[in-house]
Amino acid sequence: MTEPADEHGRVDPPLGAGEWETLTGFLSFLRGTIAIKTDGLSDDQLSQRLEPSEMTLGGMLKHLTLVERQWFSDGLAGKGYGQPWDSVNWDADYDWDWHSAGEDSGDTLRSEWRKAIQDSDRYASEAHEAAGMDALAKHQFMEGKVLRLRWIMVHMIEEYGRHCGHADLIRESIDGQTCE
Repeated sequence: MTEPADEHGRVDPPLGAGEWETLTGFLSFLRGTIAIKTDGLSDDQLSQRLEPSEMTLGGMLKHLTLVERQWFSDGLAGKGYGQPWDSVNWDADYDWDWHSAGEDSGDTLRSEWRKAIQDSDRYASEAHEAAGMDALAKHQFMEGKVLRLRWIMVHMIEEYGRHCGHADLIRESIDGQTCE
């Protein structure tokens, strides 16, 4: 039985479910939280900072798009990052994803992020169907260490969890909106 959605459309992770359902449930919930924190904001608002940090909600969306591409598209599926990521001079600006977000519209940032999530979900589902949580990533990061779907899923939950906390503070500083 699927849990009912909250007032924002998020579904709580299932209780008593298996590993795959639990991990995908938590990741989906955290992605939904980022959507809540960034939806409805203007381009200018997505570029607002909470001093002294340089972090913005627009930069966060672009960074999370990169992270989705890194771990699922490139790492898990071996499909590469795609554009614009493949053309970036990361040596010139290691945080290009964060710094360049102000050049993009909010609609573009949201659209690219949602597309990356769709691709990530497809690659994760394909890997899970083929080999379960022990599915091996096609592209090994981290000094050649063998990465499995399980590790990637837990890492993404950690990544989103950390940024949900940042997003709470930034969004509240913009317009006072708070929520779980």
